[in-house]
Amino acid sequence: MRFEFFVALRYLKAKRRQAVISIVTAISVLGVMAGVAALLVALAVNNGFREDLEQRLLGATSNINLVRAANDGIRNYEALADQLGRLPHVAAAAPALYEEVLISSRSRAQGIVLKGVDPAREVKVGDLLRRIREGSLEGLSRTYADADPIAIGKELAKSLGVFIGDTVLVTSPQGTVTPFGVVPKFRHFRVVAVFDSGFYDFDATWAFTNLGAAQRLFGLQNIASVIGFKIDDIYRAEPVAASIRQATGAGFETTTWMEQNRSLFSALELERLVTILTIGLIVLVAALNIFITLAMMVMDKSRDIAVLRSMGATERQIGAVFTLHGLLIAAFGTGLGLVVGYGVSWLGDTYKLIHVQADVYALAFVPFHARAWDGVWIAAAALAVSFLATLYPSLAAARLNPVEILRYE
Repeated sequence: MRFEFFVALRYLKAKRRQAVISIVTAISVLGVMAGVAALLVALAVNNGFREDLEQRLLGATSNINLVRAANDGIRNYEALADQLGRLPHVAAAAPALYEEVLISSRSRAQGIVLKGVDPAREVKVGDLLRRIREGSLEGLSRTYADADPIAIGKELAKSLGVFIGDTVLVTSPQGTVTPFGVVPKFRHFRVVAVFDSGFYDFDATWAFTNLGAAQRLFGLQNIASVIGFKIDDIYRAEPVAASIRQATGAGFETTTWMEQNRSLFSALELERLVTILTIGLIVLVAALNIFITLAMMVMDKSRDIAVLRSMGATERQIGAVFTLHGLLIAAFGTGLGLVVGYGVSWLGDTYKLIHVQADVYALAFVPFHARAWDGVWIAAAALAVSFLATLYPSLAAARLNPVEILRYE
């Protein structure tokens, strides 16, 4: 064991004559531990919200959407979907038609988005229709004498008070012009499935039917409003979207999942930055405590320093002793902080300890996703700040004059 490390460790273990130094040392350890643990837990929550929202949004919607720039609908959607589905990095393509409608059951009514899809293709683009809670996906492909099939979210089913087999009335604002004015179009739909996406907005405001039923309701025969695409790498959305626009020619536009949710993910990034800056102040306070601890130790151990210098210790070795002492305090606190931070994150995510309002946060509980990389850079940052805090006291200790100290002993 090197001389500097041996002395620094001995100072850390030894009982001091001044209890206040021991108290400040303990506070320094607890401060570093609290800062590291708090920052790790806060980033775990931020990561959890981001990853869960990203996973749910990408699972419920397509990665890329193709629409007409003039908003007049896509007429040759079947052939176009087959053609574009063969492009590089495109895993699947599915045409769809959706509009805002009014859905009602008895005395209850609510505005929703009704999306007409080809069920066999839609499950390849998004997995929302895979999360059927009641009923079956096959029901969307069936025909009924008195109604068309519809799949609704669990929150919508709850608010309307309907179950599998019940009939609802769907009214489209795209009405028919008559001598008496515009008469809204409406059709009856039978509930054949209830899905649970885990995302409140989708479960409360979305419904699905087959493409033919949606076309009849909206009076748009052989027209789709959008073609959705699933790609093999979501982070290649921009170049793949450019290749889709090039293949379709003029008159078409694309939107990617990043563009559709830019405001949400930008807000999460800003929250992450603010979290690092605010909670990082705890680590700075802990580093200040380390500075105070070392400054008091230099005054308390001035006689020891003089003796070591007289025995041949160099200024560099004396400075290294106190630098290592401060780093040992920081390392001990950082280690405890990592254990506490990862432990709290694991408990919170495993047992779903913190529940929130799903209609406000889109999630039923707070997710904790602690990443290994966050622990690495947080530990490195805590040690770096602590190292800077040790420089001045260590330099002051190294520059003490042993002759002046021993003269008065």
